[in-house]
Amino acid sequence: MSHDGIHPEPTSFWRKHVFSVDHKVIGKQFMWFGFAWLAIGGMMAMMIRWQLAYPGTPFPVLGDFFFPGGVVSPEQYNTLFTMHGTIMIFLGLTPLLIGAFGNFCIPLMIGARDMIFPLLNCLSFWTLMIGGAVAFYSLTVPLGGSEAGWTGYPTLSTTVGTQGSGETLWAIAVFIIGVSSIMGGINYITTIVRLRAPGMTWTRLPLTVWGLFFTSILNVLFLPVIGSAMILLVLDRVFGTTFYVPATMAEGGAGDPILYQHLFWIFGHPEVYILILPAWGYISDFLSFFSRKPAFGYRITVGAMAAVTILSAVVYGHHMFTTGLSPMLGESFMLLTMIISVPGEILFFNWLHTIWRGSLRMTTPMLFSMGVIFVFGLGGLTGIYLATISTDIYLHDTYFVVGHFHLTMAASALFGAFAGVYFWMPKMFGTVLNEFWGKVHFWFTAVPLTIVFCTMFWSGYAGMPRRYYDHTYVEYLRDLQHLNVITTHAALLLGAAQVVFAFNFIKSRWFGQKATDNPWEVGTLEWTTASPTPYFNFQEIPVVHCGPHEFSNPNIPGGADWIFQTDVLPGEPALPATHAPAAEPAHSA
Repeated sequence: MSHDGIHPEPTSFWRKHVFSVDHKVIGKQFMWFGFAWLAIGGMMAMMIRWQLAYPGTPFPVLGDFFFPGGVVSPEQYNTLFTMHGTIMIFLGLTPLLIGAFGNFCIPLMIGARDMIFPLLNCLSFWTLMIGGAVAFYSLTVPLGGSEAGWTGYPTLSTTVGTQGSGETLWAIAVFIIGVSSIMGGINYITTIVRLRAPGMTWTRLPLTVWGLFFTSILNVLFLPVIGSAMILLVLDRVFGTTFYVPATMAEGGAGDPILYQHLFWIFGHPEVYILILPAWGYISDFLSFFSRKPAFGYRITVGAMAAVTILSAVVYGHHMFTTGLSPMLGESFMLLTMIISVPGEILFFNWLHTIWRGSLRMTTPMLFSMGVIFVFGLGGLTGIYLATISTDIYLHDTYFVVGHFHLTMAASALFGAFAGVYFWMPKMFGTVLNEFWGKVHFWFTAVPLTIVFCTMFWSGYAGMPRRYYDHTYVEYLRDLQHLNVITTHAALLLGAAQVVFAFNFIKSRWFGQKATDNPWEVGTLEWTTASPTPYFNFQEIPVVHCGPHEFSNPNIPGGADWIFQTDVLPGEPALPATHAPAAEPAHSA
């Protein structure tokens, strides 16, 4: 290792672009990986919606390519909604929101030259690649892929409910993907704790870094729980154990299917916040940047995210109100679920206070950030009905639940990811995304998305169950079929809007307008470097003198409305310059 911490840039193609230990390259690898799987998962969603709106009708154009006769069979439909959920959560949003932006932004935002464990970072991505390959292979095996739903409940997921190796491979894939995320979480936490630049105190961290920090804590704590659930499921399926098989179903069985639900949801509900906390961090910064105002209640926002992180561990039982859970235990989970909405409301009002009377710059990242506020508000309010035992018993397993968690988790996380792509594109690739096409993408995403999931509240309240192959088979649901048609048409428009984004991204990536070093005029440390960022990040480790949101401060000289975190405000004592952070990243030779 050189004394100044700058390592020579690799020259071979494999070390530079494939098996790189540079956090920026790994972040881009996570981004491309996430985009590819979001496209696959999104196409599955279109096929699901087409079957629900037009049962037994061939899917247009691509149907014959994927299915004999172009028509989705009941078994294939089960696989579609199972793998859609698994892909979007574990292989799409997680790599994009956490892997891509976490890797790219954390060292740059805290003033470090790399992650503290670069080799572990590389292994994290390639472990995810193995998990994705296993998940993809599970779709090609005899008897088809997993059909038990993305939650994988026994006995549907045991050999009693699902034959063939598809379900086993699904469980192995989830386990491997979890190992990848644990590697990343350890790296993120240690990097943030150990490699902050001089002067980068905890209260000067960008809120983006706080969101990723809390997410990493949840990943490290709770992914081992779902990993254990997957191990037990594989043992039941392959080696004949009976962890999830009760005595009434198998001679010698002594297990309990509900054990799996406990293990799954101990992870599963924190997973909601694993995905939404990074998005909360991103938009908390973006709303300040594009309102040209300091983030309202910085410390309170951090405290609210910390409270959500802690409380997320003790609310999982609201997913299990209909399992015969003890009424007293159910009431406890209901109360805790109500309590966790309080820090969420604090965040919501802090965001509104940030933009109130601000000098708003309605850029595409700002539009998507405001979109997060809207969809999260809708999803959060409808969650109150599912947190309450009496209403959840009626709404459980209906489309009301589907609309709620898609708005709360999927739509909020997706909008946060898009905001991040538009915002950090100049720093990642040195070009800017076209603003006109960005705004077209936003409006043709936001409006259909709202129609899709709000229509589900209507149909779910009317009693339409989810996961049915054909609702027209049931007489009382036939009068609701027009809602399926409306939802599907809006979903197809939503899917088409993503083609606009793909066009804009690919065109801008290779043929777009060159970016200046700081096109958004913000002061966080990543914008003090060139665009795209050089290999070594910083020629000298920066010294931080102020927070990330110094906008419209009357003490800023020259009439400017912002300063870099490395600038010194008049009247503020300057920190002594130091040559290195607390530790240098442990690069392998």
